[in-house]
Amino acid sequence: MKINAFVEDLKTKSAAELNEELVAAKKELFNLRFQNATNQLENTSRIKEVRRNIARIQTMLTQAQKG
Repeated sequence: MKINAFVEDLKTKSAAELNEELVAAKKELFNLRFQNATNQLENTSRIKEVRRNIARIQTMLTQAQKG
């Protein structure tokens, strides 16, 4: 259910807000990768979750541009 809530939240946002979300998610992914490289990351599954969230945001941006 958590994923559905995230997607529903994305559907209500404008393209500018989605771009801001995308930038924030990419920064988070960079920080997670950096922590993983230095063996400071405890929850490695968070990397996968953030990558999927980035894909979801990009999908919403594409749909907004087409529709």
